Amino acid sequence: MRLFFFLFLLVFSSIGLAQKQYSLTVKLTGIENHKGEIEIALYKDPKKFAKVGQTYRLARIKPDDASLTYEFKNLEQGKYAVCLFHDENNNKVCDKNLFGIPTEAYAFSNNIRPRFSVPTFEECSTYLDKNKTFSIKLVY
Repeated sequence: MRLFFFLFLLVFSSIGLAQKQYSLTVKLTGIENHKGEIEIALYKDPKKFAKVGQTYRLARIKPDDASLTYEFKNLEQGKYAVCLFHDENNNKVCDKNLFGIPTEAYAFSNNIRPRFSVPTFEECSTYLDKNKTFSIKLVY
């Protein structure tokens, strides 16, 4: 009986320790055409922010309207930032000109519009402690 009580107590005390899970929804507007795919990159680590191949989660979606919505589910509490681009030629790279300026549409969470370089994780991030939505407009 003691063993049963101990196991019962152990199970119910560990339930309270489980991390809550949240969703981060990205509502993207300003899509000017339906070519290629939209790549939405979610970052959790400031050191990896906006670096190719170092995303926390990644989604590629075929646009079929002037806007789209994508939901990242089962996220732990913490800071997150999004950067995305419209890969019109579907080469899985955000094409840039000789000066490093994107030639394909792009956007960052918090609608940060960079002037001379990629914005920081801190500028683009939000603290997720409940379900949240980023409303982002593409820059062409």
